[in-house]
Amino acid sequence: MKNQSLMDSLDLSAIAHQAMIDAGFVPDVPPSVLADLRSLESQRQTAVADSSARDLRSLLWSSIDDRKSRDLDQVEYAERLPNGDICVRVGIANVDALVQKGSAIDAYAAENGTSVYTGVRTFPMLPEQLSTDMTSLVGGADRSSIVTEVIVTPDGTVKSTDVYPALLHNYAKLSYEAVGAWLDYTGPIPPEVASVPKMDAQIRLQFEAAQHLRELRREHGALELETIQASPVINDNGQVTELSVVERNSARDLIENFMIAANVAMAQFLNAKGALSLRRVVRTPEHWDRIVEIANELGEQLPPHPDSRALADFLARRKTADPQHVPDLSLSIIKLLGPGEYTVQTPGTSGEQSVHFGLAVHDYTHSTAPNRRYADLVSQRLVKAVLQKGAGPYTEAELTSIAGQCTEREDAARKVERKMRKVAAAVLMQKRIGEVFDAIVTGVSPKGTFARLIRPPVDGRIVRGEQGLRVGEKISVKLLDTNPQRGFIDFGRVGGRSPGDSFVDSLSTGTGKVLSSNRSCDESHYRLLKSFVDIRTCGNLRRQLGESPH
Repeated sequence: MKNQSLMDSLDLSAIAHQAMIDAGFVPDVPPSVLADLRSLESQRQTAVADSSARDLRSLLWSSIDDRKSRDLDQVEYAERLPNGDICVRVGIANVDALVQKGSAIDAYAAENGTSVYTGVRTFPMLPEQLSTDMTSLVGGADRSSIVTEVIVTPDGTVKSTDVYPALLHNYAKLSYEAVGAWLDYTGPIPPEVASVPKMDAQIRLQFEAAQHLRELRREHGALELETIQASPVINDNGQVTELSVVERNSARDLIENFMIAANVAMAQFLNAKGALSLRRVVRTPEHWDRIVEIANELGEQLPPHPDSRALADFLARRKTADPQHVPDLSLSIIKLLGPGEYTVQTPGTSGEQSVHFGLAVHDYTHSTAPNRRYADLVSQRLVKAVLQKGAGPYTEAELTSIAGQCTEREDAARKVERKMRKVAAAVLMQKRIGEVFDAIVTGVSPKGTFARLIRPPVDGRIVRGEQGLRVGEKISVKLLDTNPQRGFIDFGRVGGRSPGDSFVDSLSTGTGKVLSSNRSCDESHYRLLKSFVDIRTCGNLRRQLGESPH
């Protein structure tokens, strides 16, 4: 009864709000920003009616995002050309049209750097009047956008690209869940698709183009890491009832591949025009030697030096040989890869500073989520300046400062999101103190040793018997204690480790899937996830493998 009383009395929204403040965010919209908002309504129609933009409102644009999302940054349209190529257009919300550089709203967005999705409450980078309405590509409305166009051949090669402003209309607001089930033949056609003539064929053509893009990325060594992200389910009384696991599906793959193609095209566009740009990079792995060890334990060999193609092939073979435990393996690899960060690309330069190891590309920016990430809004301004043949809006020094701020704020956002997942998990695990679970070691650092349970997907700190453990090891742990207010879950190691225990042993026992999130040593995991998918996507990979767990 005591534990139940504590669970009932916890104000999760208040805990999330305080976590934002503790992490250096400004969760409440300042008066100066509210004043700016009141002056924007008259500008909305001007932004939509931009005469310099192409009028593409007759095309069957649609958006695919999380079911509850209202801050829609991106819509898509595909067209088969007479020669068999597919023209893919990705429309991005023209946020800069209303959020002017140097305004109070812009300063507020720059300070926070990113939207934060805690599961119990969303803290948007931009005020909701903008991000969920005025600058959102909402269903059934005309909107101004910046379109990235890529011509995709049947073998996945991007033959040509173009970037231009356009007016568009979102004819169908779709969800990952419904579209994914339909494309994977596990559910019916979504009503939102069936109700729009020819929309079903349009989505299937988009999926075909995305598959072409995906296959070529695979050939180039893009890593396909499959992790599971769980978010708290909150009832009407604000109480945690369960952890909802987000599964990868074909709809998420579709959007991921389109976003990657658009971000690469945008980076190349700016480089070709001799403009400064922000880049999202993941450098060569910091702990490749341990990745090689894990492969050896599984009877595989990797080269002594980092090789994304070799690692991708190894992961593909393991998915075929033992698909059930791919999430365990992916988690260990992610923990051993280096962090993602923003850098500044100057015209004519290349090399290590522009490489994204996980995506196996040399040109990558973040440009497809300007409602949710400040780096994307900055990229949009850089592109618009080129299109308008104007002076660059930022100096190299200013961009360098922005890159550092955005990297730091995304790290802080992950910590807030991670804490709230831990708070929710601690609430749910209170009744299971004393039970023993299978787990995998996810982090070892001077700050502590951390593990993730195989089932349920919960992370905690090993406070007893942690000596000598390594990332990727399979162990048994007992749940010793939880502190929901602080989001702490403490484990004690059960039994010893025999000389043969290693990552390979974790693939011989246990079932279920894994998640992520505990104290600061889990940071590199989430940093990589974010960098891979702009995602919004996928909780599986948006603070990803992209962009926000959203």
